[in-house]
Amino acid sequence: MNDWHPTTVAAVLPAAEGLTELVLDIGGTPLVGTHRTPGQYVRLALPELGEGMFAIASPPEPFGTRWEFLLKGGSPLVDALVKLQPGARVTSKRPEGRGFPLGHARGGNLLLFATGSGISPIRSVIESIRQERSAYGRVTLYFGARTPLAFAYEDEFHHWEAADIRVVRTVSQPGASGWQGLIGYVQAHLGEEPVEDSLAFLCGQSGMVQGVIDALRARGLAREAIHLNY
Repeated sequence: MNDWHPTTVAAVLPAAEGLTELVLDIGGTPLVGTHRTPGQYVRLALPELGEGMFAIASPPEPFGTRWEFLLKGGSPLVDALVKLQPGARVTSKRPEGRGFPLGHARGGNLLLFATGSGISPIRSVIESIRQERSAYGRVTLYFGARTPLAFAYEDEFHHWEAADIRVVRTVSQPGASGWQGLIGYVQAHLGEEPVEDSLAFLCGQSGMVQGVIDALRARGLAREAIHLNY
């Protein structure tokens, strides 16, 4: 049984400062329908460049034929992937990981935390929620980036907010950008956000993850209510 399946590049698009969106067409392959839980990731490979693991940024769709990814440059594999043209081939394995337990959040409130390219699996959660928004209570996204130009999916924020998903953005290194919004790390901006009856989903740098866990625990949220996607 072949674990690797050929996919076709559908699009490669700039996503934000230092980030690129890669869209793969999986139509006609055994991969269709295998992405079942937001937060799962897959192994992608190119000949002679090895493989890497990438979170799927699009929501699970039983019959969907496209997977979207957010890539951060810096490795030979990623640097090659972002230079591919539509029609190029990328091999992929089936999705792995338990993902986020979105089903457990039904009827309750959800706190989402992401930094940088960590927004990728969180976007999968958000798009899944939008498909059935009434099944969830309050949903708040805390999204941190290094600079104001480093927010991926910025053109989608108004769709998220129109679905009553609150978006709180903060920048850690505004420099001379003229940024007028929040400054600092995401865990510093919980404010008076109520955490009872909530689940928290986190993805980002380890420092942010631990800082958010500490802040939520200090507010009384049980550790078992805080979830990573691995």
